[in-house]
Amino acid sequence: MEIFLTKGGTRGKKIRGLMLAISKHDNIHTRRACILKSLCIHLNEDYEKLIKEYLDTDSEAKSCMEQTVMGVYVIQKEGAEPEDDPEDVGVVIEGVEANTDLGNIAQACALLFGLIYRLNLSYPPELKCTFEVLQKILLNLDGQKLSSKVQFLKNKLMG
Repeated sequence: MEIFLTKGGTRGKKIRGLMLAISKHDNIHTRRACILKSLCIHLNEDYEKLIKEYLDTDSEAKSCMEQTVMGVYVIQKEGAEPEDDPEDVGVVIEGVEANTDLGNIAQACALLFGLIYRLNLSYPPELKCTFEVLQKILLNLDGQKLSSKVQFLKNKLMG
């Protein structure tokens, strides 16, 4: 979190805005969700391509999910407070809900990564660096060859 909070510019402002959720409701699930979203922003990727949030009253949520190649979806109840548990959290692959009722964003992202890895799917190009960090830094799978962005982040983490 310290590395993300020291980021400057527009990305730094977005990250600090996300981290406000922790000050309002500090629990492990909020922290993990904020860190995953901040990781995407830090790597200049759009976290909304990974985590799609909908309201339970959104009539177009189902059709949006059917058009999603892969990602995590979160369905919140209308009028829910940020600290309220979501109605549903799940994984979508090629428009199909692969898993539902996962409980939190971090668990859904971990499961999505596992499915991508196990099914030998390609990472979505718009989230390539995020998944590279998950694979090569956090899980230490094939971590010898890193892209420059990921190597820079690894140096900051280890330094």
